[in-house]
Amino acid sequence: MTQDSGSADDPLHTEAEPIWKRDFPYEAAEEEEVTRREFARYLTLGIGAMAAGSVGLAAWTQLRTINTGEPRPVVALHRVAIGETFLFDYPTPQDPAVLLRLDDTRVVGFSQKCTHLGCVVYFEPEESRWHCPCHEGNFDGSSGEVLSGPPTSPLGKIELEVRDGTIWALGREV
Repeated sequence: MTQDSGSADDPLHTEAEPIWKRDFPYEAAEEEEVTRREFARYLTLGIGAMAAGSVGLAAWTQLRTINTGEPRPVVALHRVAIGETFLFDYPTPQDPAVLLRLDDTRVVGFSQKCTHLGCVVYFEPEESRWHCPCHEGNFDGSSGEVLSGPPTSPLGKIELEVRDGTIWALGREV
């Protein structure tokens, strides 16, 4: 008589458990409900939402106007050395802005947000330019015009004026 060692009716016989089940012994209700096709659909929808958000952000940075606030004092002229910058908020506290003192009487002001995707720009005095490190965009130091990189629009200009030793942001004159 031969003994069948692999009989399914044999209570002592158990098939080897797959390694992945031993390493990940967790089971969830309805874990077989998400098919590969559904997963790919959710992944595609998520990527599409992220792409739409990026396009929306880019459109918003291109279309918004900066020079719309009320006239107000920014800083005393003597506090900003020639060739130095000063950070301030204009027209609202949520709008970072920066001014550059060009000489004894001239100052220029810009939104500190790059017109490409809204990253923060900073002044590079040795190059006399505003630089955006996110995508290597560069703008002219005194005019804010695009010098290189992906931005297609100049920096948002803020009209400034020196009045009695104080630098004022003027806003848009209508």
